[in-house]
Amino acid sequence: MKNIIQSFLLLFITQVIGQAIYPKHTFRPPLDIPIILAGTFGELRFNHFHSGIDIKTQQREGLSVYGIGNGTITRIKVALWGYGKVLYVAHPNGYTSVYGHLQKFSPKIEHYIKEIQYQRKAYEVEVFPDYGELKIEKGELIAYSGNTGGSSGPHVHFEIRSSVSKKPTNPLLYGIDVADATNPILEKLFLYPLSKNAQVNKSGNRIQVNFTKQSDGTFLANKVHASGKIGVGFIGFDRQDMAANRNGIYAASLSVNGKTYSAYDFESFSFGETRYINTLIDYDYFGRYRQRIQKLFKSPGNKLSIYEELYNNGEIEIREGLSYNIEISIKDFKGNVVVLKIPVEGKNEELKMPKEENSTDDYVIAKKPNNYDLGGAKVYFPSNTFYEDFYIDLKKGKDTVSIHRNTVPAHRNFTITFDATKFSKEEQKQLFIARLDSKLQPSYASTYKRAGTFTTRTRNLGTYTLVKDTIVPKIRAKNFKDKQWLNNYKYLSLTISDDLSGVDTYTATLNGKWILMEYEPKRNTLTYNFDDKILDQKQCVLKVTVTDNVGNENTLSTTFFRK
Repeated sequence: MKNIIQSFLLLFITQVIGQAIYPKHTFRPPLDIPIILAGTFGELRFNHFHSGIDIKTQQREGLSVYGIGNGTITRIKVALWGYGKVLYVAHPNGYTSVYGHLQKFSPKIEHYIKEIQYQRKAYEVEVFPDYGELKIEKGELIAYSGNTGGSSGPHVHFEIRSSVSKKPTNPLLYGIDVADATNPILEKLFLYPLSKNAQVNKSGNRIQVNFTKQSDGTFLANKVHASGKIGVGFIGFDRQDMAANRNGIYAASLSVNGKTYSAYDFESFSFGETRYINTLIDYDYFGRYRQRIQKLFKSPGNKLSIYEELYNNGEIEIREGLSYNIEISIKDFKGNVVVLKIPVEGKNEELKMPKEENSTDDYVIAKKPNNYDLGGAKVYFPSNTFYEDFYIDLKKGKDTVSIHRNTVPAHRNFTITFDATKFSKEEQKQLFIARLDSKLQPSYASTYKRAGTFTTRTRNLGTYTLVKDTIVPKIRAKNFKDKQWLNNYKYLSLTISDDLSGVDTYTATLNGKWILMEYEPKRNTLTYNFDDKILDQKQCVLKVTVTDNVGNENTLSTTFFRK
């Protein structure tokens, strides 16, 4: 206990004084295969930074996952999305390791969590074992790799967090080795006029600048004429050896005439700030083209702590008649670096492309709450929903309303409220709020109903409407038929789906007793493992009931035989 307290104290002190010391030889890798990454720490994801590394598992599931050090399991979660099946292990030196998207746990952990699932009669569970209840040793098998949760392919999501601050840190800082002699890739360069009357190459708007590779390996941009305050942004990615993935970079910096204007890296960040990724990227460009420009200047509303150096918020004041040597560099964790030089001449020219002004009848003050009545629905934006003030484009309607475009990020949830009292109570049961995509296809938005009022809370701008769902979910046996003998079967598999509001709940019984069926929504499958329960009856009746998000219900009842 004394050693544990000393370890936590040391970790606390080093974090407080800003000199984190990472143990490079304490932990072992979580898998016994070459560590090749499908995703890097700090990588830019939708609305968040990636808080760990994604380790490739040779395009398959079921690889052994090991504890990186002695510790105790402090959290186990089984969820349909997010990390899917995930383990959290606290280590005596003040760190917590996290293992996500698992196929299943080791036998002792699997037994522990399935007892709880059967007690609660629920597949999705989250438990916090008492400290020391489930101890593990360094190198002990704790799970098998999988593809559960929000994973788009087989891999292990792996994190190392501070047990004190809960902040994730880059796992590569702890000695996990990844082969990487490959430079990051710089794809596009952008310059931004920032101040009133500022311009770049006779434009008042964001402009792309071409560049070419030089004989020394650096890149040189075409000469730029500019005036006023300007900013720099880029599109780039990292690539490790033996992998073709477009991974995130580790660090980026901007200098002007040898002076550093901004520099940031992905050593650590807090979960509380991760949504501010939307101020690091050009969200308008992302909303239009699905590509992320990383800005090397700090925009309004940006509260990120990733900056190592920041001068004048990274904004560059360009004066008439002066020349500037701007340089950006992007690095990976192994120190491979790409350098781009941008020659700029201060020159105030006649604008050919004046600054675009998207003026509308409604102007949002970000720091104040804003209410709007759109006829068919009311919209309420709490204070600080948005990062900065802007003209918002609102379109009224009876059952459909348009709330700007998804080119402006929302930091907080806002509320959309529809009046459904014109519909009968029976009709209201089958209605839900849906967000329409660019092809006008609806997707379910969590709908709260009370006395004819339908409400949803969301961070997504766009078009919303009321949709009726009268069709029950579909249920189909996948690997067996009714009245079939299943003596040699290890599992039962069914498919369930709902084409409109989506599956909300499901339940299954075998001979009248509740059984655990694992739901994989990405493949629409329900699976029951025969090892979970000993069947003492030759004739078995399986009953599966599925309900969608408006209460439409369907039940499949089938019989099979098993000795």
